[in-house]
Amino acid sequence: MTLLLTHTACLDHVTPPGHPERPDRLRAVAEVLADERFKPLTRGEAPEGSLDSVMLCHGEHYVGELRHIAPQSGMIYIDGDTSMSPGTWEAVMRGVGGAVTATDAVMAGTHQNAFVAVRPPGHHAEVSKPMGFCFFDNAAIAARHAQLKYGIGRAAIVDFDVHHGNGTQDIFWHDPTVMYCSTHQMPLFPGTGASGERGEHDTIVNAPLASEDGSAKFRAAFENLILPQLQKFSPELIIISAGFDAHYRDPLASINLKADDFGWVTRKLMDVADNSASGRVVSVLEGGYDLQGLKESVAAHVTALMGA
Repeated sequence: MTLLLTHTACLDHVTPPGHPERPDRLRAVAEVLADERFKPLTRGEAPEGSLDSVMLCHGEHYVGELRHIAPQSGMIYIDGDTSMSPGTWEAVMRGVGGAVTATDAVMAGTHQNAFVAVRPPGHHAEVSKPMGFCFFDNAAIAARHAQLKYGIGRAAIVDFDVHHGNGTQDIFWHDPTVMYCSTHQMPLFPGTGASGERGEHDTIVNAPLASEDGSAKFRAAFENLILPQLQKFSPELIIISAGFDAHYRDPLASINLKADDFGWVTRKLMDVADNSASGRVVSVLEGGYDLQGLKESVAAHVTALMGA
């Protein structure tokens, strides 16, 4: 059984007019998952996460500063891409709470896997720096929570967002117990993710793709590099940073994947999880900025999860 966690408070994080990371993204996800074929999903609300959970991955000073500057009215700009509105803090904390609660459900065995449909995304948030629409790294927090609460020895985060998850890489660069794997377009924001970036313990696996590489090269990157490394690492939990902006319709990039590719990679990751993690998979929404492409991709991804 697949668990779906989301919360309407994630719509209250308002971005400037024309910004790609907008509330309509979550409305599009909700619309497609309201379809009859997704009726078997167990649905729940993402609770607010705790500051203790956040500080598993982010510095106490940084967390306190971000909370302090969160506006009561109007909008503040942290950088050219990243802003906060009065609804941002709760939306961000619902993302943390959703990721942690989904991890609890999967680790407890009440659900085989979970999809956490929240915004803003998280994988660009470094230990002490927000950027690229992101404030706290939900996927990283979920991995640390699983280690702390359930004694997980090896967790893996697999990121197929079209942008490299520099935040996740930053958080786990020195950590032999968490493997971070990423396909992403290069050159592209944020500029990290070269194949030579492997971490202190060879647990960072970057498979950069070029513009227009398409489905065949994306699948080859998984088949030839990421999946063998994952199988060798033998994770006890797989967390997916599920960004869908590599879809051919997306305005921010041009790898040109199709919705079927996201279904395919999800099934491949589930196979790895079946072998070493008792099937445990937690997926957290990252990017995806064309609404139709996002709908198609989320549908393919969640359909695969439901096939467990």
